[in-house]
Amino acid sequence: MSGALASVVDLRLLGSVFVTLFVIMDPPGTVPIFLALTGSMTARQRVRAARQAVCVAFAVILAFAVFGRALLDYLHISLPALQGPAACCCCSSPSSLLTGKDEAPGQAEGVNVALVPLGTPLLAGPGAIVATMVFVQRGHGRATAWVAIVIGVLLVHVALWLAMRFAGRIHRVLGEGGTTLVTRIAGLLLSAIAVQWSPTPSARSSPDRASPRRVPPCRPGRRVRPRCRARWLRRARRRRRLVVWVRPPAGPARRRGAGRRR
Repeated sequence: MSGALASVVDLRLLGSVFVTLFVIMDPPGTVPIFLALTGSMTARQRVRAARQAVCVAFAVILAFAVFGRALLDYLHISLPALQGPAACCCCSSPSSLLTGKDEAPGQAEGVNVALVPLGTPLLAGPGAIVATMVFVQRGHGRATAWVAIVIGVLLVHVALWLAMRFAGRIHRVLGEGGTTLVTRIAGLLLSAIAVQWSPTPSARSSPDRASPRRVPPCRPGRRVRPRCRARWLRRARRRRRLVVWVRPPAGPARRRGAGRRR
């Protein structure tokens, strides 16, 4: 049974997608924000607002998962370059969550709060979008990876809908202290994710934006000395270029060279 399930969905990737997006989107943390934004609504209007916000967030994240890479390629932006601003946004969020200075955004006149700011950018923010694109890149286009990503995103949005649908009951059960505790834990985990996404020197020389492959100059049938090869590799690494070592083909040229040496 487990083998048949593993052939359909990547279980490890599914767990990573669900845990990461659950921490970033934080369904328990949306309860006080949702109650503050929908304080003047009736019960039926709150249910409709929760459904609209979840649908908008799911549509935005799914659109970036499918077309995000093509958009970045068109704009000549690499994915590691996008992880830097996403890490900054994720760093600003946990700092407010850990210090308790998070406030619900104000409601603009004539704007449906289920779309803006609840659907995006509170739910479908830069952190969730970039995380989904990273998981898509990690899947390498495999069908099992796509199934795992879609299921993981869907499960997180189901949790978001349940949290907003029963926001009043959850707030009464957890109370102010329980909601604050869950929010602080989510902020701590989110800060760890932001540190993990922080740009590194190796991310600047990404294979996505790497220069064309270079092969060390060598003649067919001639063996390159190890010292020359190591020196050439060091020089290429200093130039921060992708190095792919290609050995000279073992063909008739090498045999002819060996015959002349005899």
